[in-house]
Amino acid sequence: MEKEESLFDRIGGMEAVDIAVTIFYDKVLTDTSVNHFFESIDMDTQAGKLKAFLAYAFGAPLNYSGKNMKDAHASMKITEEHFNAIAGHLIDTLRDINVKQDQIDEVIEIALSTKNDIVNS
Repeated sequence: MEKEESLFDRIGGMEAVDIAVTIFYDKVLTDTSVNHFFESIDMDTQAGKLKAFLAYAFGAPLNYSGKNMKDAHASMKITEEHFNAIAGHLIDTLRDINVKQDQIDEVIEIALSTKNDIVNS
C-alpha cells in the first residue's frame, strides 16, 4: 500500500516553506495590529524557527526541537484578534504562492489546533 504524500510534500516542500515564510513576515511586519510583537526580535532567527515549525507541522520528515506553542507565546498577551490577523496573513501568503484551497484548509486546521495555546489575553 502506498503511503499518502504529506501536506509538506504537496505544497512544495522546503522551497515552498522558505518562500512562504518570507512573504508571510513581509505582510506581518507591515501590519500595525501585530508588528509590535516583533519589534525586538531577530527576524532571521524568527524566520528559521517558523520554517522549522511549519515544516514539522506539515509532515516533513524531521524533528521539531523548539519551544511548545504555549511556552513560546506565554508572555505576549495575544488576543483572538491578533491570532486572526496572523492567520489571515498566512492564508493570503499561501494564496500568493498558489497553494490549492484544500491544502490551505489543511494548513488552517493545523493553525487552529494551536489557537488555545497561543491566545492568552
